[in-house]
Amino acid sequence: MKESQVIIVTLLLFCIVLIIRGEEIQHINPRRSTNQDLTNQEVNKIIQAEDGDVYDCIDINRQPAFNHPLLKDHKIQLKPNSFPVGIDVENPFMYPISEAQLPTAECPTGTIPILCNNRQENISTKNTDAIGTSQQQEVAGIKYFDDIYGTQAAINIYEPMVKHHWDLSGSWIQIENGPDVIGAGSWVSPSFSGDSFARFHISWRDEVQNKSCNNHKCPGFVQVSSSVVLGGRIQPVSVYNGPQYAIKVLIFKDPKTENWWLVYGEEKTAIGYWPSSQFSYMKEMASKALWGGYVQGPTASEDSPQMGSGHFASEGYGKAAFVRDIQVVNEDNMRVIPNPVKADPGSTNRRKYTYEYYGHNPNGMNVYYGGPGSYS
Repeated sequence: MKESQVIIVTLLLFCIVLIIRGEEIQHINPRRSTNQDLTNQEVNKIIQAEDGDVYDCIDINRQPAFNHPLLKDHKIQLKPNSFPVGIDVENPFMYPISEAQLPTAECPTGTIPILCNNRQENISTKNTDAIGTSQQQEVAGIKYFDDIYGTQAAINIYEPMVKHHWDLSGSWIQIENGPDVIGAGSWVSPSFSGDSFARFHISWRDEVQNKSCNNHKCPGFVQVSSSVVLGGRIQPVSVYNGPQYAIKVLIFKDPKTENWWLVYGEEKTAIGYWPSSQFSYMKEMASKALWGGYVQGPTASEDSPQMGSGHFASEGYGKAAFVRDIQVVNEDNMRVIPNPVKADPGSTNRRKYTYEYYGHNPNGMNVYYGGPGSYS
């Protein structure tokens, strides 16, 4: 009886401390933070979403980005100075798509959400590198070579089947120059996420850290959005021979600050940016872009996951995954259609994954990609 009273008193004191500190806790889920940079003092609010994901709202000035050795005295840029200018045309000849939604959390102003799930405890990130690593990997889509100051595209969202825990399947856009890489899109990665849902991820590599970084798992990406959750579930997803959903993603270099911004959706929601100071080769521009799908991991080539919808590109709209309305940003901060002469569509394994470059519409370049991998 005395032991129960002690427990009750302890809990009451804990609640009083929280009230004094002004914190709001929703659906508390006992766990250890997966981001070692977070401490109890930095968490302003905890939110559990309807899908079971748990988010920590932390002070924007104390986010993991600032543990990067080159960002110790970095001053946060809260919004882009300008967005790339271009033409968005309603094209009656293109198949319709609906916009999938990135996960959001209502964090207080001055804080950002960081995904922090039980199922992500002790999960390795070794198999979530950006495209172009020493792991087993297959790629299908378009490579593009030019002076590139950004790219925008609509990425079709599916949930391909991934047979082995440590493999992943991604629908992706990426820019790079030398060892410096920035990418964003959708992954199905059981080892990273703890489930088989399509989730929104970012990945980058800089010369200083000399490794691939994802979301907030290591420093380098400065988030400014108080609502968009990196690593959260994308919903709804496309259905084979049914409704099609996509996310519009824009990555571009701010002409004034030279930071590389990540922007989402028709409303141009600024999620955050990669400060240019952490890059050596991409301080000025990227030299290569990639649009399409990839699979990666210890068995990605031998016993391969599905890519895209899990069906070959030749099946076309509603059955094959796509990246469409592809544009690049030029030196004048203009969104333009890529020059087809500089495009190199292809697949590293046409037996398992194919591509179909299907030309231009008024909004950009388009490609179908994907395949069953080792699934029969």
